[in-house]
This record gives sequence, C-alpha cells and structure tokens, in this order.
Amino acid sequence: MKSLSISLIRRLQFHKFKPIPPLLRLNYISNTTTSSSSSSLLSPPREISTHSKPHPPTLNNNHSFYNPRRNLTTHAEDPPETPIDQEKLDLEEAFESATTTDEMVRLFKQMELSFEGNELGLSALKLGLHLDREGDDPETVLSYATKALRSFDVAANKPNLLTAMALQLMGSANYGLKRFSDGLGYLNRANRILVKLEKEGDCNVEDVRPVLHAVHLELANVKNAMGRREEAIENLKKSLEIKEMAFEEGSKEMGAANRSLADAYVAVLNFNEALPYALKALEIHKKELGSNSAEVAQDRRVLGVIYSGLEQHDKALEENRLSQRVLKSWGMKGELIRAEIDAANMKVALGRYDEAIDVLRKVVEGTDEGSEMRGMVFISMSKALVNQQKFAEAKRCLEMACEVLEKKEGCSPVEVAEAYSEVAMQYESMNEFEIAISLLQKTLGILERLPQEQHSEGSVAARIGWLLLFSGRVSQAVPYLESAAERLKESFGAKHFGVGYVYNNLGAAYLELGRPQSAAQMFAVAKDIMDVSLGPNHVDSIDACQNLSKAYAGMGNYSLAVEFQQQVIKAWDNHGDSAKDELKEAKRLFEELRLKARGGVSTDKVPTKALPLPKK
Repeated sequence: MKSLSISLIRRLQFHKFKPIPPLLRLNYISNTTTSSSSSSLLSPPREISTHSKPHPPTLNNNHSFYNPRRNLTTHAEDPPETPIDQEKLDLEEAFESATTTDEMVRLFKQMELSFEGNELGLSALKLGLHLDREGDDPETVLSYATKALRSFDVAANKPNLLTAMALQLMGSANYGLKRFSDGLGYLNRANRILVKLEKEGDCNVEDVRPVLHAVHLELANVKNAMGRREEAIENLKKSLEIKEMAFEEGSKEMGAANRSLADAYVAVLNFNEALPYALKALEIHKKELGSNSAEVAQDRRVLGVIYSGLEQHDKALEENRLSQRVLKSWGMKGELIRAEIDAANMKVALGRYDEAIDVLRKVVEGTDEGSEMRGMVFISMSKALVNQQKFAEAKRCLEMACEVLEKKEGCSPVEVAEAYSEVAMQYESMNEFEIAISLLQKTLGILERLPQEQHSEGSVAARIGWLLLFSGRVSQAVPYLESAAERLKESFGAKHFGVGYVYNNLGAAYLELGRPQSAAQMFAVAKDIMDVSLGPNHVDSIDACQNLSKAYAGMGNYSLAVEFQQQVIKAWDNHGDSAKDELKEAKRLFEELRLKARGGVSTDKVPTKALPLPKK
C-alpha cells in the first residue's frame, strides 16, 4: 500500500471522458399540428457513439416552426396578401422544406435580403443546428447561432425556450472551437433560463426537458475539457435523471446513459461508484439487444477496467474474455486487438507473465508495421519482461515502441502522450530515472498544446516532480509539484486523494529545503484530504500524519508534534498485529518527542525528514 502514491498519480492520467451526444431531439411543432403529446417531442434515438462530437437538439425538417406571422385564417375579411408578403411566405416554405445543406444556405441568404434581422431567428437557429449535426465549421455554426440569439433577444420581452436553444448551440460551437470558458458561459445561461421556465411554468415541461438534457450533456463535455471532471459528473447525473423521465427504465437509451456515467466515474478513478452503473448498462443491453451485441461488448470492456481498478483481476479477465468473443463474432479487428492487449495487461497484474507474453506475440503478428497498435503491444510486452527482471529485452521493446511513436506525434498527440507516459513508467520501474524524466518532459510538452488535457498535464507534472524529488533534485521538483497540485485540484476536486498525495510530496520537498513551516502547511492539507477520501486509518493517511508530526518537530513545536504522533499511534493500533513494527516505531518516536517537549535530553535524534517516498 505504500506504493499507492506514485501508482495513483500514474493512473490519474489519460482516462478519457468521452464526449457524449444528446439522444433527445426537440421537434418544434407548428400551430397547425393537432397533437401536443409529449411523444411528439422525441424523435427516434440515434445510436450512441463514444467518439462522436456532441450534438444539440435539432429542429426536425418534417415539422414547421412556430411563427406568429404564419397564423393564417380563411376568413373573408382578411386582407389580401401583398406581393412582398407572398414572396416572404414562399421563401419560408421553401426553406422549411429544404433537405440539403446547400439549399438551406442558399435560401437563407435570399431571406436575409427580404426579412428584417429579428424575423430570421428561427431560420438561423434551424440552419445552425443542421450544420452542427453535419459537423460543419464551428465558426459558421456560431455565426448562425449568434444571429438567432440576437433575433430572439429583440423579439421577446424575456428569455424563452428558443433563447435557451440558441445559447445551447453557441455553447456547442465554442466547445468545437476549444473556447471552453465562452462555451461554459453560454451553457450556464441556457441552464438558468430553462430551470426558471420549468419552475415558473411558463413553458410546457415536456418541451423544456429535451433541451435541458442537451445542455447538461454539453456542460459535462465542456467541464471535462476544462479538467473539472467532478463537476462534469454532476451534469451527467442530472442528464440521466431527465432521460429517466422520457424513456422506459429498460430501454437501450438508458443503457447508453448508464455506461456514460460509469465511464465518467472511471475517469476520476472512482471505481466503486462506477460499478453499479456499468452493471446496469450491461443488464439493459443484454435484455434489449442480446448477449452477442457490440453494446454488450463495450459494457464488458468498461467492467474490465472497473474490476482492474478494484484489483479484482480475475473478474476483469473474465469480462475481457466474454467481450473478445463478441468482438470476434462481429469481425471488429481493431477493437479485438485492444481487448487482447488489455487481457495481457490483466495477466501481468495477476503475475502470469509468460501467458501475457504469449498473447502479445500472437497479437503483434496481426498489427501493421509502424502502427500505433504495434507500439502499444511492445509497451505491454515490456511490462511483463520488467516483472521477470529481463531488463535488456524490456528496453529493446521500449525502444521499438518509441520509434513508432515518434512518427505519430503530429497526427495522434493524445495517444502518443499516453504511450510515452507508459514507456516512462517502465523505465521508472527499472530505476532508469533520467530516461523516465526525459520522456515525461516530452509528454508534458505535447499536452501543454492541448487545452482539453489539463488533467493529464497535472498528472505528468506530478510524476516528474516525484522523480526529481526521489533522485535528490528537490529545488527542481518544487515547481512541478506546485503546478501539479493546482491543475489536479481543478480537474478532480480539492478533496480527491490524488491531490493529497501531491501535497504530501510537496511537503516533503519543503522539509528537505529547510522550510518546515511551509512543509507543515502542505502536510496538514494532505492529511485533511486523505482523512476524508481514504479514512484516518489508511496507511497513506497515517504517513501524512507522521510527516506532519515531523514537520512540527523540525520547527521546534514539540507539543503539536506529540499531539499528531499520538494520532499516528492510535491509527497503527487499529491495524492490530499486522502493524506491530510500525506501532513500535511510532511509540519510540512519541517518547522522543515527549522528552523534547518537557525540555529533556534525548539520546537519539528525532527525525525531521518526511517518510521515504515510494519508488513505485
């Protein structure tokens, strides 16, 4: 368990929170539609894609927009249409019936010549939503969304549902442009409007919920890109609650939503919270689609990750085996290779190194020379070889992996950064710290150019800081650790245990530099975080408390040092016979500190350095 500090920092990296496309789409029904049931608001759900860009709700072409100008009657006393009015009506009808992007853009340009700006809001919104779904340039989408919002702001006395839809589209476009702060502002405003509309009853709740669902999913995507993953989970949970109101409990849409939430918890290493959602997704997909569906295979992949995180490697391997069987039946070669690599890594975790190597030797034959997948096979093979102490062979595998990765930095920066981090981990395991630090600095250089990878950037900085600290370059370690603490706090929340480990290491660095007061502050923060996230009897919580005692001793404040040392003794005592040696040492230090506090003379020097940092 003492090794959890550095292994945790490693695992905080590169857990992808994948953009999630909203499955509910809003049909805006014209005043000529007779049905007002909630079912008319939902179009057939799209297949979820964990790699696709998130989409806003759309205004379906088969329904016209609500437009007060078109509330026509057949009464004889109505004035005849003027040629200008008829031209506008013809343009509106042509635009609403348009089916291609080029046709919609052409007609909208014609409408701009005939209509006032505040009359184009609905058409601009429809075109913007269409372009967003088609994956068009986000700048173009943003321009139409902006026109729509301006129109609605002028036409309406107060914000309405259409205003919220325009804001949601602006948030989506800014997300695509990586302007995350701007996107967050628009989405938060949309959320406030929708909550108010729902609360005050100014709009049919069945109209509000699909848009609110899309807003929460987009908020999750934006916050994740900003590294605010804990907050993103809350938005995902809210979107799941909304979806539960629209779909039956066992529908496949609910299966996809549950898996998305499981993925989000995995991304912050909260495997216990992830497990029930992943199991629910598997249950739904098996019932709705059958045990041999691709969705079930994906659910089992997620479960494999979760069980590995819970160190239940046999269960993880079984889920992997079942997943592979489905992938083979569907001929999904790429996914199958990834699953086989995962299986080899699970066997390494179980100590079955020869089996893992045999699997990987077969897998490498099915990969293309120079492909990223082949590079990943070499990295996994090196893990097994390192554990067998076959360092020369392991290094050769890592060298071949790096040869592949160097050629892929431009086209696949995130994947390459992840792979470099894995390679560094293996060099670290062989005590090749200089090579590991160099690779991690290279990784950091890639990630600094990717604003959506802030969480990974913080984790890599933490690892560099730890390695520099461990190898005695304390002053060089401090800026990396300080940067890591801030970035990880923003990404995972101030009370995440990974943040606690970084503060503990930062305290050790300050203590080494002769700054016991700063060290005590860092150890106190680390202890508070670990007590909340891990519990006061966890070995890492105890170590943080021990370090805090040593920091106060270094300041000459022996009364506080004694107080925290008493907490250390109590915590080790709760471990029983398994911690006899630790308890004995804690009591020895307590007696030394107590003697110092009384002004007595000690025969032994009270240690004032932090506990040795783990090597792995």
